[in-house]
Amino acid sequence: MDENMGTFIKDFGTLVRLAQATIEPVKGGDELLQTLSRHLGVPPKEVSVVVEEIPAHRLADLDILLDNIASRDPNARLVGIGGGDQRNHMSLSDMVQHANMHAAFPLAQPDFTNQPVGPDKQRQTVALGLRLFSYAGAAMAVLQREAKPNFGRQFATVEVLAATPADTAKFLAEVRRRMEHESVFKGHVISLQVSEYGPSMGGVTFIRRPELSRADIILPHGVLTRVEEHTLGIGRQAQFLQAHGQHLKRGLLLYGPPGTGKTHTVRYLLSQSAGTTAVLLSGGSLARIAEAAKLARALAPAIVVLEDCDLIAEDRSFGNGPQPLLFEVLDAMDGLDSDSDVAFVLTTNRVDMLERALAQRPGRVDLAVEIPLPSEPERVELLQLYSCELAFSPSALEAAAAQTAGTTASLAKELMRRAVVAASLAGEDPSDSHLAVAVNQLMDDGAALTRSLLGSSTNSGS
Repeated sequence: MDENMGTFIKDFGTLVRLAQATIEPVKGGDELLQTLSRHLGVPPKEVSVVVEEIPAHRLADLDILLDNIASRDPNARLVGIGGGDQRNHMSLSDMVQHANMHAAFPLAQPDFTNQPVGPDKQRQTVALGLRLFSYAGAAMAVLQREAKPNFGRQFATVEVLAATPADTAKFLAEVRRRMEHESVFKGHVISLQVSEYGPSMGGVTFIRRPELSRADIILPHGVLTRVEEHTLGIGRQAQFLQAHGQHLKRGLLLYGPPGTGKTHTVRYLLSQSAGTTAVLLSGGSLARIAEAAKLARALAPAIVVLEDCDLIAEDRSFGNGPQPLLFEVLDAMDGLDSDSDVAFVLTTNRVDMLERALAQRPGRVDLAVEIPLPSEPERVELLQLYSCELAFSPSALEAAAAQTAGTTASLAKELMRRAVVAASLAGEDPSDSHLAVAVNQLMDDGAALTRSLLGSSTNSGS
């Protein structure tokens, strides 16, 4: 190194030190460090931050739990952390290690977000807030955050600072234990959704529990009784069965052509299971079967519904090898303890395509029930059900039922709609003649595609 270069480096270092000395300290920049030091009684840079990840959709559960724990201390505080977007890019450990007179992490108001906690209920939930409280005599600082996939955080988190590792471990042990069985989802009907950020970010939608009576379900004699006894009756006899060494977990497969009432039957089961947690999966959300099973096990009694399960459980001989989601379903069902009061209810339009291991083996699916096309007496009942507020004569309904052999419950409902539409277009009240017109239209040879879309497997006159 020549003399000129050495002089330049020395002068540049002097210039940097002078520039640093002239920078004004950021007002409140050390407020986070000072607050943590006073609360913990030790310098926060000398203790480790422990991070616990929580599924994004469990944020409300976490918020309720932390509120409950912190409320044991009458002097507990909830504060926010300022600093703009940099706080979203940094962990609590980063903030603690890098905060100084020139890094601004002042205290602020907490950030909140609204989270659903029921079909019509919301909870103002902490999205980013620092909880300062005493836990079992030990000072605890807990940063609660929502998931933010746009900042690379797929999970909600709790970041815990305490004076000793033992204090942190004791606190997190209670959080884990209670999160296992305490949830706003318990006793509700929920649907798991998929997210553009991946399954781990999928949300949860609360669904109002259906209100159906037995009279709303038209099936062959004895079918609904078998379905209800297997799905709900076993749970109602849980103590008796366990006393006699029998397991509670069970699987029900409802199969049959589209439009025959499989989903309607599921809705009836949900209506009759007040207080039971129900987790619904369909379409892309079938990928969340493992998570659904975990929720069901923790929040039992529970029902897990997999609609159109042939999408994930096709017979392997029809494809290019094993279906990964099939094995997740099998693992989820096999992984439940024998005393888990959980019923898996699966529906399919293509029972012939199902993997035998899923459809037949006891302990996975132990009852398969066909929901067939309605017979003529059942079609009469369906037409009576859907025309309860319309003045069609019994003979007209019987004639319509006789003309619609091989059709589904969906077509019966559509007949009523079409009869009303025909009456409306004619400027008249619905009558037998309008029902006859609707029947002729739907059973005409040219309406074969419409009947197919409604689930019918017949041609006109068959």
